[in-house]
Amino acid sequence: MDLRPSYPLVTRRLRLRPLDGDDLTDLLAYRGDPVVCRYLPFAPMDAEVLARRLGGDLGRREIVGEGQALTLGAELATTGRLVGDVVLFFHSAEHAAGEIGYVFHPDVAGQGYATEACTAVLDLAFGDLGLHRVSARMDPRNEASRRLATRLGMRREGRHRSSELVKGAWSDVDVYAILEPASRSAPRDGPLC
Repeated sequence: MDLRPSYPLVTRRLRLRPLDGDDLTDLLAYRGDPVVCRYLPFAPMDAEVLARRLGGDLGRREIVGEGQALTLGAELATTGRLVGDVVLFFHSAEHAAGEIGYVFHPDVAGQGYATEACTAVLDLAFGDLGLHRVSARMDPRNEASRRLATRLGMRREGRHRSSELVKGAWSDVDVYAILEPASRSAPRDGPLC
């Protein structure tokens, strides 16, 4: 199982592509914003942190094994402006499991860009990478993230109470997930949350 997309991935209004050093200013505008990061598992990033990460995990172009992640920048097709990014984590080949994460600039909230970008990344996860299940983990107070997960067809599977130390405080984590399209209509054993 590996993922080596041809770039850019084109959606109706976006181009998805790996991040690079030219994205530093745009990334700093949202990944450096304390309001954007308040419910995310990382502190606001400065230029030094972002530059280092762009040379590492944020600059990855493919997934070739378990434990790796691919972050794709979402740029507007009309202007080329980077407005957010979506990450796909490959957790397990045996269980065909992954996770999706996302962060977008607040000035594009409510315009459907996050839904469009995440849908394209889920298509990669299920189609090209061959995953069976993709989850999303979030702070329960993050209403925007919950609404996005629901729009993507994800279902809340549960809440892990006081399960992670985030920014010096214990935090609850809600888990949402979606199955590959062929499995979505399969019978289930009992109700989901």
